[in-house]
Amino acid sequence: MLVSLKTVIDMAEKGNFAIPAFNVYNIETVMGVIKAAEEERAPVIIQIYPRLILEEVGYYLCPAIVAAARKATVPVCFHLDHGPSEIAVQRALRWGATGIMYDGSVHPFEENVQNTKHIVDICETIDVPVEGELGHIGSVNDDAMDEFTSPEEAAEFVKKTNVCCLAVLIGNAHGHYKKTPKLDIERVKAIREATGGIPLVLHGGSGIPDDQVKAAIKAGIRKMNIGTDVCCAFADGTKEILDDPNRSLAVDLFMKHPIETVKKLAIEKIRLVEANGKA
Repeated sequence: MLVSLKTVIDMAEKGNFAIPAFNVYNIETVMGVIKAAEEERAPVIIQIYPRLILEEVGYYLCPAIVAAARKATVPVCFHLDHGPSEIAVQRALRWGATGIMYDGSVHPFEENVQNTKHIVDICETIDVPVEGELGHIGSVNDDAMDEFTSPEEAAEFVKKTNVCCLAVLIGNAHGHYKKTPKLDIERVKAIREATGGIPLVLHGGSGIPDDQVKAAIKAGIRKMNIGTDVCCAFADGTKEILDDPNRSLAVDLFMKHPIETVKKLAIEKIRLVEANGKA
């Protein structure tokens, strides 16, 4: 069933677990995630990067995501990840998104607040909740991380923007980590306390050690993003079938194996964040 971002975040908050948010890139990755969610009876978020929204891929992919979510017997939110502009947000809304992330973290604090509040105001008119970001979550390839999210600034940001949930920088980054990350779990607790319990979002979930993920969820993380691992699961499954001399060249048959490798990865992450059996 297609539901809003707030619906699944509220489920996570009530049950003290996290919603796995999978970035998808084609119909096969959508199918892999949906199959895993159905099998595990888990609420999930299916999200796409703005480059897909702003290119023709989104025109074809977004209706497929919406159809898959509506057909599912578990709660599925369709979410825009790291929306950089009002144009990307408006297009995502037009194409059926039930959750929006506006990422203004590259801007100074006051500009981030102003821009995020503007997006929240737009989305509120059609009851679509918004995720914000405070503390720029960069790439593992960056030379250095920005300063970690300040609990005091987070409290002010949440109060002024009315976001549904907040992505924070606590030692996480996008991509596959070159060395084992160390999340600042105490900072998660401090941000939660300072903001009055805003649900927090962990970006860069691919490659964070399981024990740290579990500690972060216990401290207040209610959504965890998985993107790079989805790409790797799909690529590995494709390579495995390419290496099989008995493979079929019919594309619909060829793609069955990558769908299964994505499904397997999604099941692992669903169980890690303890979303299984929560639908």
